[in-house]
Amino acid sequence: MANQSDRVRKVQDPVIPIVAKLARENAGTISLGQGVVNYRPPQQVFDAVMHHASDPAMDRYGPVLGQATLLEQLGQKLADENQIDLDRQDAVVVCTAGANMGFFNAVLAITDPGDEVILLAPFYFNHQMAIELAGCKAVVVQTDHQRQPDVAAIASAITSKTRAVVTISPNNPTGVTYDEPTLRAINKLCGDQELFHVADEAYEYFVYDDTKHFSIGSVAEAAPHTISIFSLSKAYAIAGWRFGYMVIPNHLVDAFSKIQDTDLICPPLICQIAASAALKAGRQWCMDRIGGLAEVRDLALNSLSDLEERCRIAKPTGAFYLFLDLQTDRTDRWLVEQLILRYRVAVLPGSAFGAEGCSLRVSYGALDRESVAEGMGRLNEGLAELLNE
Repeated sequence: MANQSDRVRKVQDPVIPIVAKLARENAGTISLGQGVVNYRPPQQVFDAVMHHASDPAMDRYGPVLGQATLLEQLGQKLADENQIDLDRQDAVVVCTAGANMGFFNAVLAITDPGDEVILLAPFYFNHQMAIELAGCKAVVVQTDHQRQPDVAAIASAITSKTRAVVTISPNNPTGVTYDEPTLRAINKLCGDQELFHVADEAYEYFVYDDTKHFSIGSVAEAAPHTISIFSLSKAYAIAGWRFGYMVIPNHLVDAFSKIQDTDLICPPLICQIAASAALKAGRQWCMDRIGGLAEVRDLALNSLSDLEERCRIAKPTGAFYLFLDLQTDRTDRWLVEQLILRYRVAVLPGSAFGAEGCSLRVSYGALDRESVAEGMGRLNEGLAELLNE
């Protein structure tokens, strides 16, 4: 019998569908697993899609890298909000079917089989999966006890096969943010070593406690070696519409065109209509909904305070995640299973994100405040008992 490739077989199974299946099989489980928001998209999205749905142009292929009008919108957004001037930075913006696809295309564009890409653990597991699917190796560098990058450790991990360093800020899965000096230091290291810096900024709007989001792509001298990845999925609640975009150096345009023409032909036109409408709703529309998440985060943190030293959490100032480092000999996958079976609450195992020891990722963005409170109560009760067994 013909079998799947060893390359694919060795890639970890996606953890979210596995945990979601177990949660569905146990009725009444509250999921603090998947990272989505609990509000609906702007009404403008639905109105625009309905208006254009019968347009014959939607039935045809479009430009490989995105519609010109939308690219112009995105360019203006990048200039206004991220201080990324595409002309000054000698860069271009590219539309993709989600930020995940953008990252995979970036890996294909800048690596050859056998090359290495540095990930900072805990990392976003789909990044590791993409790297391995491309026939490359993910080199994992652990962050410090506050889940911040260790620039010296990153430098020590660079070899002749290294092609890129990946950062995620605000971070999935930890919820921490990286400050400007740290991102500049990583970017300079990449420039000095002739590597790419791939900056995932999908959670750029989700920052709290007066934290400021910084886009490393705003630095002019960074442009030749920086790939910045963005998404509308989180802030505009259009995860299912699969729309992301990237800022890439001009010298990579031909590579991205080849890759995208092969795996997508063009970003779905109706999804680009949805994205354009979301952008017209604007940043303030998002902020009006995101603002209350800081209070939900505090509620979630306070719910676990009784666990004290058995549960350490680097304070999250962004995204909508808590990352729990647990003092136990139990495995995190065992804890995840028991929390669902016995306490009807679902979270994700930290080992899927490359973390050492026993850890869990909690998402507090997908549910209303009351459901988060109930879910965190179950989680606190479950961990208090399970960690003592």
